[in-house]
Amino acid sequence: MEELLLRDGEKIQIAIFFMLFFVGWNLENFISSGLDYKKWKHAFTNMPFIFTSLPAELILSVLFVKTIAWTQLHHFGIVYLLPLEGHPVLLFVVSFLLLDLGEYIYHVVAHKVRPLWSFHAVHHSDKVMDISTTLREHPGDNLLRMLLTLLWVFLSGSLFWVLILRQIIQLFFSLFSHLNFRLPEKTDRIVSLLFNTPNFHHVHHHHKLPLTDCNYGDVLTVWDRILGTYRKAKAHEIVFGVDYYPKKVETSEFKTLFVLPFRKLKKKYF
Repeated sequence: MEELLLRDGEKIQIAIFFMLFFVGWNLENFISSGLDYKKWKHAFTNMPFIFTSLPAELILSVLFVKTIAWTQLHHFGIVYLLPLEGHPVLLFVVSFLLLDLGEYIYHVVAHKVRPLWSFHAVHHSDKVMDISTTLREHPGDNLLRMLLTLLWVFLSGSLFWVLILRQIIQLFFSLFSHLNFRLPEKTDRIVSLLFNTPNFHHVHHHHKLPLTDCNYGDVLTVWDRILGTYRKAKAHEIVFGVDYYPKKVETSEFKTLFVLPFRKLKKKYF
C-alpha cells in the first residue's frame, strides 16, 4: 500500500513538474529580467542532470518507503511525541516545518563543508539564472541531499501523505525561486516575509561571498531571518556564478560540469 502511494505520488509530482516548468518557461519569455543569452542552449546544458540523478532517486525511493513504514509501525519520531493525533492540519504544519528546517540545515552544511560544496557548486556555477537552473544539480549533491532528507524523515516521523504534499509544494517554490524575473519590490516585501521568491533566492546565487552564504531557505524564509542568514541586494548588484570559475567553458558544457567536483577547489572560497 505504501509503495503504491509513493509511486502514485511520484507520478503526480512528475506531471506537476512538467506543467510548472512549461508555465515558468513561457512566463520568462514574456516578463524575464532581460538577460541576453541563448535560452535553449542553456537549457540543454542543464537538462542532462535529470537523467544522472534518476538512479539514486529510484533506489532511495525504496528506502523512503521502508523508513516511513517502520516509523509508522513503531510510532517513532518527533511528531509522535506531540499531541497531533486527530489533527491532520496541525500534523502537516509541524511536519512541514521540521522538513523545511532540515532542508535549510543541509543547504548551510553544503556551503560550509568543502567536499559537499564541491558538488553543490555545480548548481551555483550557472552564470545565467532561469528555470532550467533548477535542473542543474550534480547527482552527488542530489544523493547527499536525499540521504539527509531520509534521515530527517526518520527523526521527524513524517507520514507518506505529508512527505508527498510537502515535495509538491517544494517543487513549486524551487522552480519559482529560480525564474528569470523578479517580483515588484512591494509585492516581494510581503511575500518573502514567509516564502522563497526569485528576489530572495537570486541573492544567494551571487558569485561572491558573503552573499553566497545567505538566503538558504528552501520554501520558507523564516529560518534565514531567525538564524541571521538573511541578506538583501538590488538586482543590478547581483552577478550569477562562482567567482573562481571565471571561464565560460568550465560552466557551460555538461561533461565539464559533471567532473567539476573532482577538480581541486581553490582555497579562497573558504
